[in-house]
Amino acid sequence: MVYDQPVNVSAIHAPVQANIMLRSQARQNPKKTSSASATKAVGSSNGHRINIEKFTSYLQGITRRTSTQKCARSIRVGLQSSGAKIVNHPVAAADWGSTLKQLGYKKINQSFDRPKKGDIYIIDRTAKHRYGHIAAYSGSAWVSDFKQNSHAIYRTKNLTYSYYRLAPDL
Repeated sequence: MVYDQPVNVSAIHAPVQANIMLRSQARQNPKKTSSASATKAVGSSNGHRINIEKFTSYLQGITRRTSTQKCARSIRVGLQSSGAKIVNHPVAAADWGSTLKQLGYKKINQSFDRPKKGDIYIIDRTAKHRYGHIAAYSGSAWVSDFKQNSHAIYRTKNLTYSYYRLAPDL
């Protein structure tokens, strides 16, 4: 599938400070500043930094109720928007495990009853779904290229799930 082009996203993050000054108070107290609080970014040993709040904010913006058949692309764009540097990536959702590990995710036991923001699961290929499926937890729902009702989106029995979480949150 050609629709999924790699994008080189910079992984440089710096603390942000905003100086807010009202015109009416500018002459009275020129040294008064407020600094924006830094959002939580999780880094891995290979230099990737993923801002979970940005990632889940991206996921919460997905409101479709039906699939576009581009779950891997949707999760990739969400990860890149949160600071992940992904240069080469697989097209099939079922092949994303090693890419997630490079980004600092660790494979853990399934935790569908206690998901954390930013958790990702992968469903392996099946006879009907040759690319598999990938989705992430937004804090309130499982989201891929659409907002899912639950993690169980296929009616097929005996599916193979792989569950991933960013390493510092284990």
